[in-house]
Amino acid sequence: MRRLIALLVLTCAAASASARASDVQTMPIELRAATLGPGQYVWEASTAPPGALFVVINLTSQRAMVYREGVLIGASTISTGSKDRETPIGIFPILEKQLEHRSSTYDNAPMPYMQRLTSKGVALHAGNLPGYAASHGCIRLPVGFAKLLYGATQVGTPVMITDSAQVAEQQRRMDEFVRANDEFVRRRAEQRAAADRALVEFEKAKAEHEEAVRRHNAEMAKLQSGVVPK
Repeated sequence: MRRLIALLVLTCAAASASARASDVQTMPIELRAATLGPGQYVWEASTAPPGALFVVINLTSQRAMVYREGVLIGASTISTGSKDRETPIGIFPILEKQLEHRSSTYDNAPMPYMQRLTSKGVALHAGNLPGYAASHGCIRLPVGFAKLLYGATQVGTPVMITDSAQVAEQQRRMDEFVRANDEFVRRRAEQRAAADRALVEFEKAKAEHEEAVRRHNAEMAKLQSGVVPK
């Protein structure tokens, strides 16, 4: 009986921890943007009202961030210009859009969902993403993200390309927060697993106790039925 009570207390405590873990909300898009690996992206256009679009390309963090009415709706890993072929810094309006385009400079290379930013050919387009700056100056995007961005922008949409140290520091702090959040979620998951194990043990002990009570009652009934009244 003592074991049963102890298990009951443990189960209640573990269940409480599990309930607190369930309160952890899905990571917001800003946090998920910081954890993206090469070729990954997030897109949540429903999080912002209709309005003006603004795209930020961060050369330091190799990220593209898409804002609508000041609200982040999309983020992606990118690959920008490599050494001696750097992507230019500044604010550029989209000058031209072509669903299927091939480079006239680099061996007719395909540039799907091309959105030209400069007269010299720097553009946003779908392409290979090795996890670092490796293009000839263009901004390569994952195919899925390039398609979504192409459908959301129009000629004239502003694109800011920056290597701001301040932006990079904000990204670093965000990465630290994400790591701390991941550790918190991991510990909560361990607590939930412990709660589940405790619940299994409790149910087992409860079943054993109920079976013991049933047998005891059956034995008592048998003994009482065998008593002959005087």
